[in-house]
Amino acid sequence: MIVVMKSSATQQEIDRVLSSIKDLGYKPHVIQGVLRTVIGVVGDERGKPHHLESLRVLEGVENVVPILQPYKLASREVKPDNTSVKVGNVEIGNHKLAVMAGPCSVENEEQIIETAVAVKNAGASILRGGAYKPRTSPYAFQGLGEEGLKLLARAREITGLPVVTEILDSDDLEIVAEYSDMLQIGARNSQNYALLRRVGRSNKPVLLKRGMSTTINEFLMAAEYILSEGNQNVVLCERGIRTFETATRNTFDLNAVPVLKEKTHLPVVADPSHGTGYWQYVIPMSLAAIAAGADGLIVEVHPKPEAAMSDGGQSLKPSKFAELIAKARPVANAVGRKL
Repeated sequence: MIVVMKSSATQQEIDRVLSSIKDLGYKPHVIQGVLRTVIGVVGDERGKPHHLESLRVLEGVENVVPILQPYKLASREVKPDNTSVKVGNVEIGNHKLAVMAGPCSVENEEQIIETAVAVKNAGASILRGGAYKPRTSPYAFQGLGEEGLKLLARAREITGLPVVTEILDSDDLEIVAEYSDMLQIGARNSQNYALLRRVGRSNKPVLLKRGMSTTINEFLMAAEYILSEGNQNVVLCERGIRTFETATRNTFDLNAVPVLKEKTHLPVVADPSHGTGYWQYVIPMSLAAIAAGADGLIVEVHPKPEAAMSDGGQSLKPSKFAELIAKARPVANAVGRKL
Protein backbone atom coordinates (compact mmCIF):
# COMPACT_ATOMS: atom_id res chain seq x y z
CA MET A 1 0.00 0.00 0.00
CA ILE A 2 0.93 3.66 -0.21
CA VAL A 3 -0.11 6.44 2.10
CA VAL A 4 -0.72 9.71 0.31
CA MET A 5 -0.21 12.71 2.56
CA LYS A 6 -2.09 15.96 2.13
CA SER A 7 -0.15 18.79 0.52
CA SER A 8 -0.60 20.70 3.78
CA ALA A 9 0.74 17.84 5.96
CA THR A 10 3.31 18.94 8.53
CA GLN A 11 6.55 17.10 9.27
CA GLN A 12 5.11 16.17 12.66
CA GLU A 13 2.11 14.51 10.97
CA ILE A 14 4.37 12.67 8.55
CA ASP A 15 6.53 11.44 11.44
CA ARG A 16 3.41 10.19 13.25
CA VAL A 17 2.39 8.15 10.19
CA LEU A 18 5.91 6.71 9.86
CA SER A 19 5.84 5.69 13.50
CA SER A 20 2.41 4.06 13.13
CA ILE A 21 3.55 2.06 10.09
CA LYS A 22 6.53 0.72 12.04
CA ASP A 23 4.28 -0.13 15.01
CA LEU A 24 2.12 -2.22 12.67
CA GLY A 25 5.19 -4.23 11.65
CA TYR A 26 5.86 -2.69 8.23
CA LYS A 27 8.75 -0.72 6.76
CA PRO A 28 7.97 2.83 5.53
CA HIS A 29 9.70 4.46 2.55
CA VAL A 30 9.23 8.19 2.10
CA ILE A 31 9.00 9.52 -1.46
CA GLN A 32 9.04 13.29 -1.71
CA GLY A 33 6.98 14.53 -4.64
CA VAL A 34 6.76 18.03 -6.04
CA LEU A 35 3.39 18.74 -4.43
CA ARG A 36 3.01 16.12 -1.72
CA THR A 37 4.68 13.32 0.19
CA VAL A 38 3.91 9.65 -0.50
CA ILE A 39 4.89 6.89 1.89
CA GLY A 40 5.38 3.38 0.55
CA VAL A 41 4.47 0.62 3.02
CA VAL A 42 6.56 -2.52 2.55
CA GLY A 43 5.76 -5.86 4.14
CA ASP A 44 3.45 -8.87 3.91
CA GLU A 45 -0.11 -7.52 3.86
CA ARG A 46 -1.79 -10.90 3.44
CA GLY A 47 -4.59 -11.44 5.92
CA LYS A 48 -4.30 -8.07 7.62
CA PRO A 49 -4.85 -5.21 5.14
CA HIS A 50 -7.33 -3.69 7.60
CA HIS A 51 -4.37 -2.77 9.82
CA LEU A 52 -3.10 -0.39 7.18
CA GLU A 53 -6.57 0.97 6.46
CA SER A 54 -6.50 2.34 10.01
CA LEU A 55 -3.87 4.84 8.87
CA ARG A 56 -6.64 6.80 7.12
CA VAL A 57 -7.73 8.32 10.43
CA LEU A 58 -4.35 9.92 11.16
CA GLU A 59 -3.95 13.67 10.78
CA GLY A 60 -2.45 14.76 7.47
CA VAL A 61 -3.37 11.57 5.57
CA GLU A 62 -5.29 12.12 2.35
CA ASN A 63 -5.65 8.52 1.18
CA VAL A 64 -4.44 4.95 1.61
CA VAL A 65 -4.11 3.17 -1.73
CA PRO A 66 -3.45 -0.55 -2.33
CA ILE A 67 -0.66 -1.40 -4.77
CA LEU A 68 -1.70 -4.12 -7.19
CA GLN A 69 1.76 -4.95 -8.52
CA PRO A 70 4.04 -7.32 -6.56
CA TYR A 71 6.81 -4.76 -6.93
CA LYS A 72 5.70 -1.89 -4.71
CA LEU A 73 8.45 0.73 -4.63
CA ALA A 74 9.41 0.28 -8.28
CA SER A 75 5.85 0.72 -9.48
CA ARG A 76 4.41 3.84 -11.09
CA GLU A 77 1.49 3.38 -8.72
CA VAL A 78 3.69 4.55 -5.88
CA LYS A 79 5.54 7.19 -7.93
CA PRO A 80 3.92 8.37 -11.17
CA ASP A 81 6.74 10.78 -12.02
CA ASN A 82 10.03 9.60 -13.52
CA THR A 83 12.96 9.16 -11.16
CA SER A 84 16.36 10.55 -12.10
CA VAL A 85 19.50 9.05 -10.60
CA LYS A 86 22.62 11.13 -10.11
CA VAL A 87 25.98 9.48 -10.81
CA GLY A 88 28.76 11.92 -10.05
CA ASN A 89 27.82 15.01 -12.03
CA VAL A 90 25.57 13.07 -14.45
CA GLU A 91 21.81 12.55 -14.11
CA ILE A 92 20.23 9.46 -15.65
CA GLY A 93 16.53 9.75 -16.35
CA ASN A 94 16.15 13.40 -17.24
CA HIS A 95 15.85 15.14 -20.61
CA LYS A 96 19.47 14.44 -21.54
CA LEU A 97 20.48 10.89 -22.44
CA ALA A 98 23.35 9.32 -20.52
CA VAL A 99 25.95 7.32 -22.43
CA MET A 100 28.21 4.91 -20.55
CA ALA A 101 31.16 3.65 -22.58
CA GLY A 102 34.43 1.84 -22.09
CA PRO A 103 36.04 -1.59 -22.30
CA CYS A 104 34.52 -4.80 -21.02
CA SER A 105 37.65 -5.35 -18.91
CA VAL A 106 40.34 -3.04 -17.64
CA GLU A 107 43.53 -4.61 -18.99
CA ASN A 108 46.28 -2.08 -18.30
CA GLU A 109 46.76 1.65 -17.70
CA GLU A 110 47.43 2.56 -21.32
CA GLN A 111 44.30 0.81 -22.54
CA ILE A 112 41.86 2.31 -20.01
CA ILE A 113 43.28 5.86 -20.23
CA GLU A 114 43.29 5.83 -24.04
CA THR A 115 39.71 4.54 -24.12
CA ALA A 116 38.47 6.94 -21.45
CA VAL A 117 39.88 9.97 -23.26
CA ALA A 118 38.45 8.78 -26.59
CA VAL A 119 34.91 8.17 -25.31
CA LYS A 120 34.92 11.44 -23.38
CA ASN A 121 35.92 13.37 -26.51
CA ALA A 122 33.22 11.58 -28.53
CA GLY A 123 30.45 12.47 -26.07
CA ALA A 124 30.25 9.77 -23.39
CA SER A 125 29.14 10.94 -19.95
CA ILE A 126 30.13 7.90 -17.81
CA LEU A 127 33.10 5.52 -18.04
CA ARG A 128 32.40 1.79 -17.82
CA GLY A 129 35.01 -0.88 -17.23
CA GLY A 130 35.25 -4.22 -15.48
CA ALA A 131 37.75 -4.83 -12.69
CA TYR A 132 36.06 -8.03 -11.50
CA LYS A 133 34.75 -10.16 -14.38
CA PRO A 134 32.28 -13.06 -14.12
CA ARG A 135 33.25 -15.46 -16.90
CA THR A 136 31.63 -18.66 -18.09
CA SER A 137 35.02 -20.41 -18.04
CA PRO A 138 37.05 -20.44 -14.82
CA TYR A 139 40.17 -20.27 -17.00
CA ALA A 140 39.22 -17.03 -18.76
CA PHE A 141 40.54 -13.61 -17.74
CA GLN A 142 38.80 -12.65 -14.48
CA GLY A 143 39.86 -9.01 -14.28
CA LEU A 144 42.59 -7.11 -12.44
CA GLY A 145 40.64 -6.70 -9.21
CA GLU A 146 41.74 -3.83 -6.99
CA GLU A 147 44.42 -2.79 -9.46
CA GLY A 148 41.72 -2.41 -12.10
CA LEU A 149 39.67 -0.25 -9.73
CA LYS A 150 42.66 2.00 -9.18
CA LEU A 151 43.16 2.38 -12.93
CA LEU A 152 39.49 3.32 -13.35
CA ALA A 153 39.88 5.95 -10.64
CA ARG A 154 42.96 7.27 -12.46
CA ALA A 155 40.97 7.50 -15.71
CA ARG A 156 38.25 9.40 -13.84
CA GLU A 157 40.87 11.80 -12.50
CA ILE A 158 42.14 12.51 -16.03
CA THR A 159 38.80 12.78 -17.84
CA GLY A 160 36.32 13.82 -15.15
CA LEU A 161 34.01 10.95 -16.15
CA PRO A 162 32.25 9.16 -13.26
CA VAL A 163 32.86 5.41 -13.16
CA VAL A 164 30.49 2.42 -13.20
CA THR A 165 31.93 -1.03 -12.55
CA GLU A 166 30.59 -4.44 -11.62
CA ILE A 167 30.48 -5.94 -8.14
CA LEU A 168 30.38 -9.74 -7.90
CA ASP A 169 30.57 -10.41 -4.17
CA SER A 170 29.11 -8.70 -1.11
CA ASP A 171 32.53 -8.94 0.53
CA ASP A 172 33.92 -6.60 -2.15
CA LEU A 173 31.34 -3.85 -1.65
CA GLU A 174 33.53 -1.57 0.45
CA ILE A 175 36.47 -1.58 -1.93
CA VAL A 176 34.38 -1.32 -5.13
CA ALA A 177 32.36 1.54 -3.64
CA GLU A 178 35.57 3.32 -2.65
CA TYR A 179 36.78 3.59 -6.24
CA SER A 180 33.53 3.77 -8.24
CA ASP A 181 30.58 6.14 -8.59
CA MET A 182 28.04 3.48 -9.51
CA LEU A 183 27.76 -0.23 -8.73
CA GLN A 184 26.81 -2.57 -11.54
CA ILE A 185 24.92 -5.79 -10.84
CA GLY A 186 25.53 -8.02 -13.84
CA ALA A 187 23.08 -10.38 -15.54
CA ARG A 188 24.44 -13.42 -13.71
CA ASN A 189 23.79 -11.77 -10.35
CA SER A 190 20.44 -10.18 -11.11
CA GLN A 191 18.71 -12.64 -8.78
CA ASN A 192 21.48 -12.91 -6.21
CA TYR A 193 19.19 -11.61 -3.49
CA ALA A 194 21.85 -11.43 -0.78
CA LEU A 195 23.96 -9.17 -3.02
CA LEU A 196 20.92 -7.08 -4.01
CA ARG A 197 20.06 -6.50 -0.35
CA ARG A 198 23.67 -5.58 0.40
CA VAL A 199 23.92 -2.92 -2.31
CA GLY A 200 20.47 -1.76 -1.22
CA ARG A 201 21.96 -0.83 2.12
CA SER A 202 24.68 1.24 0.47
CA ASN A 203 24.33 4.82 -0.69
CA LYS A 204 25.82 4.19 -4.14
CA PRO A 205 23.70 4.32 -7.31
CA VAL A 206 23.10 0.87 -8.79
CA LEU A 207 22.97 -0.22 -12.43
CA LEU A 208 20.90 -3.41 -12.42
CA LYS A 209 21.17 -5.56 -15.54
CA ARG A 210 18.40 -7.90 -16.59
CA GLY A 211 19.17 -11.58 -16.18
CA MET A 212 19.60 -13.78 -19.24
CA SER A 213 16.30 -15.60 -18.61
CA THR A 214 14.52 -13.06 -16.44
CA THR A 215 10.97 -11.91 -17.13
CA ILE A 216 10.05 -8.24 -16.82
CA ASN A 217 8.25 -8.88 -13.52
CA GLU A 218 11.21 -10.85 -12.14
CA PHE A 219 13.50 -8.01 -13.22
CA LEU A 220 11.38 -5.44 -11.38
CA MET A 221 11.23 -7.66 -8.31
CA ALA A 222 15.04 -7.76 -8.33
CA ALA A 223 15.01 -3.95 -8.31
CA GLU A 224 12.51 -4.12 -5.44
CA TYR A 225 15.08 -5.95 -3.30
CA ILE A 226 17.42 -2.97 -3.64
CA LEU A 227 14.71 -0.35 -3.15
CA SER A 228 13.25 -2.10 -0.11
CA GLU A 229 16.58 -1.78 1.69
CA GLY A 230 16.49 2.01 1.32
CA ASN A 231 18.57 2.67 -1.80
CA GLN A 232 16.30 4.52 -4.23
CA ASN A 233 19.04 5.16 -6.82
CA VAL A 234 18.45 2.25 -9.18
CA VAL A 235 18.84 2.26 -12.97
CA LEU A 236 17.54 -0.69 -14.99
CA CYS A 237 19.47 -2.08 -17.97
CA GLU A 238 18.06 -4.19 -20.79
CA ARG A 239 20.98 -6.27 -22.10
CA GLY A 240 19.34 -9.02 -24.10
CA ILE A 241 17.82 -12.34 -23.10
CA ARG A 242 18.48 -15.95 -24.03
CA THR A 243 16.21 -17.39 -26.71
CA PHE A 244 16.44 -20.12 -29.36
CA GLU A 245 18.07 -17.66 -31.79
CA THR A 246 21.75 -18.27 -32.55
CA ALA A 247 22.46 -15.51 -35.09
CA THR A 248 23.25 -13.14 -32.23
CA ARG A 249 24.78 -13.64 -28.80
CA ASN A 250 21.50 -12.73 -27.10
CA THR A 251 18.12 -11.52 -28.30
CA PHE A 252 18.01 -7.80 -27.60
CA ASP A 253 14.52 -7.27 -26.16
CA LEU A 254 13.68 -3.85 -27.54
CA ASN A 255 10.10 -4.37 -26.28
CA ALA A 256 11.43 -4.20 -22.73
CA VAL A 257 12.29 -0.50 -23.02
CA PRO A 258 8.75 0.89 -23.49
CA VAL A 259 7.25 -1.83 -21.27
CA LEU A 260 9.56 -0.92 -18.39
CA LYS A 261 8.99 2.80 -18.94
CA GLU A 262 5.26 2.13 -18.59
CA LYS A 263 5.52 -0.04 -15.49
CA THR A 264 8.21 1.72 -13.44
CA HIS A 265 9.44 5.20 -12.62
CA LEU A 266 13.06 3.99 -12.60
CA PRO A 267 15.39 5.03 -15.44
CA VAL A 268 15.98 2.46 -18.18
CA VAL A 269 19.17 2.18 -20.23
CA ALA A 270 20.02 -0.23 -23.06
CA ASP A 271 23.10 -2.38 -23.64
CA PRO A 272 23.25 -3.18 -27.37
CA SER A 273 26.77 -4.62 -27.01
CA HIS A 274 25.68 -7.62 -24.92
CA GLY A 275 22.24 -7.53 -26.49
CA THR A 276 23.64 -8.46 -29.90
CA GLY A 277 27.19 -9.66 -29.31
CA TYR A 278 28.42 -8.26 -32.62
CA TRP A 279 29.90 -4.80 -33.09
CA GLN A 280 28.19 -4.22 -36.46
CA TYR A 281 24.74 -4.37 -34.82
CA VAL A 282 25.53 -2.03 -31.92
CA ILE A 283 24.88 1.25 -33.74
CA PRO A 284 21.49 0.30 -35.26
CA MET A 285 20.22 -1.17 -32.00
CA SER A 286 21.47 1.88 -30.08
CA LEU A 287 19.41 4.11 -32.35
CA ALA A 288 16.40 1.82 -31.97
CA ALA A 289 16.69 1.88 -28.17
CA ILE A 290 16.79 5.68 -28.10
CA ALA A 291 13.74 5.83 -30.37
CA ALA A 292 11.95 3.36 -28.07
CA GLY A 293 12.45 5.68 -25.08
CA ALA A 294 15.64 4.53 -23.34
CA ASP A 295 17.20 7.00 -20.93
CA GLY A 296 20.71 6.09 -22.03
CA LEU A 297 23.10 3.50 -23.43
CA ILE A 298 25.96 1.40 -22.14
CA VAL A 299 28.38 0.51 -24.92
CA GLU A 300 31.63 -1.45 -24.99
CA VAL A 301 34.53 0.42 -26.61
CA HIS A 302 38.10 -0.82 -27.03
CA PRO A 303 41.03 0.72 -28.96
CA LYS A 304 42.04 -2.72 -30.30
CA PRO A 305 39.02 -5.05 -30.17
CA GLU A 306 40.91 -7.78 -31.99
CA ALA A 307 43.32 -7.98 -29.04
CA ALA A 308 40.75 -7.49 -26.23
CA MET A 309 40.92 -9.94 -23.33
CA SER A 310 37.12 -10.18 -23.23
CA ASP A 311 34.20 -9.34 -25.54
CA GLY A 312 36.30 -7.93 -28.36
CA GLY A 313 33.78 -9.06 -30.97
CA GLN A 314 31.07 -6.78 -29.60
CA SER A 315 33.29 -3.78 -28.86
CA LEU A 316 33.34 -0.66 -31.01
CA LYS A 317 36.57 1.06 -31.93
CA PRO A 318 36.68 4.70 -30.76
CA SER A 319 36.02 5.96 -34.31
CA LYS A 320 32.88 3.81 -34.55
CA PHE A 321 31.74 5.01 -31.13
CA ALA A 322 32.08 8.61 -32.34
CA GLU A 323 29.97 7.62 -35.36
CA LEU A 324 27.33 6.19 -33.01
CA ILE A 325 27.10 9.47 -31.08
CA ALA A 326 26.84 11.49 -34.30
CA LYS A 327 24.03 9.29 -35.61
CA ALA A 328 22.25 9.18 -32.26
CA ARG A 329 21.89 12.95 -31.84
CA PRO A 330 19.20 13.48 -34.50
CA VAL A 331 17.31 10.40 -33.25
CA ALA A 332 17.36 11.76 -29.72
CA ASN A 333 16.15 15.13 -30.94
CA ALA A 334 13.33 13.47 -32.89
CA VAL A 335 11.93 11.89 -29.71
CA GLY A 336 12.32 15.04 -27.62
CA ARG A 337 15.59 14.10 -25.92
CA LYS A 338 19.07 15.58 -25.98
CA LEU A 339 22.48 13.95 -26.36
